[in-house]
Amino acid sequence: HGQRPHGELLRLLGDVHHRVRHRHLRAVLLQRDGQLHRDAVFPLRRRGERDAGVGDLVAHAGIVGVVAARQRFRADPDAVAAVDIPRRASAVAAYEEHRAEATSAVPDLLPVEQSLSMTGSRIMAAALSHELDEKALSEIRAENERLRALRTKLITSAGYPADWLDIKYNCHACSDTGYIGVNMCSCMKKELIMAGFRSSGLSALIKTQSFDTFSTDYYEGEDRRRIETNLRLLREFADNFTDTGADSWLLLGATGLGKTHLSTSVAKVVIEHGHSVVYESAQGIISDFESKRFGGDYESRRDERYFDCDLLIIDDLGVEISNQFTISCIYNIINDRINNRQSMIINTNLSQSELRSRYADRITSRLFGEFRPLLFTGHDIRGQKIKK
Repeated sequence: HGQRPHGELLRLLGDVHHRVRHRHLRAVLLQRDGQLHRDAVFPLRRRGERDAGVGDLVAHAGIVGVVAARQRFRADPDAVAAVDIPRRASAVAAYEEHRAEATSAVPDLLPVEQSLSMTGSRIMAAALSHELDEKALSEIRAENERLRALRTKLITSAGYPADWLDIKYNCHACSDTGYIGVNMCSCMKKELIMAGFRSSGLSALIKTQSFDTFSTDYYEGEDRRRIETNLRLLREFADNFTDTGADSWLLLGATGLGKTHLSTSVAKVVIEHGHSVVYESAQGIISDFESKRFGGDYESRRDERYFDCDLLIIDDLGVEISNQFTISCIYNIINDRINNRQSMIINTNLSQSELRSRYADRITSRLFGEFRPLLFTGHDIRGQKIKK
């Protein structure tokens, strides 16, 4: 305490924290200037956790990081659940099964396990009483190593593998916690990216559609020059995307000319950079609003994602049924996001004149005044691929 960076303490606790059981408290240590400080002990509980382990210490900066990362996916509650890394719970459950079997078969093992569980309590007690110095930590470490050696001897003598009571984490770097000290582990980053894909509604398309898989070989002449410009502009937009960039794009052209492919490509890059994306057809958006307004699903929050996400991609604008309600929904989304400087991409098969005849001026004036238009021309790419 006061001298030792908390990383070494956490590594030691990593051997014992899963054995510590306490129903009400989780200790939170704050890192300041590379030193370990005791600042607070207060109730915390993870969703689905049976007990809150006193020995399961986390840095305050790590908690803030998790909260911030989860807020990225506030657009979809299911995506938030996805970043909890359930693999850790699975690994701990497997350990508990092994422990129950081994202690039943080897009676002398139980007091050793109980002593190991007390190691975590000793560390916490010393930390909270300002007595965790080099000597105390060395003594605790030595006792812990002695108990672990005795445990290994007991289980191997009974015919179990030496690592039978070790937790088999998928990620050895962070023990499936998602953090190494106060830094997010690469496994957590991957989980957050996958959660973003699921939240966006593009998990299937992203597997095959990206900037790298987009080909301009199906375009000729002026059509090719135009698609190359579109590709360059959208790639630059994706690479330099910010939450408050406010750039929005209107992609116009007949079906099968690459609008969806390039929109998906943008979404993939933006999500990989840590931003939230929602991709939905205009009809799908209207369906969510109709369910809440007319279907009695008043507590649904699915419509909120269209206002909250960093990038909203609306596909097939113009295929939805047109009436006062649907036009109002589309207008509210577009107007709200423009006012809040939130980016959008809207794909439509309609021409400029068809959009003007279908939608009121309050929508078209925003589409043609606030969005950067990109025209897609050529021959149906899907048809060409089928012929080949």
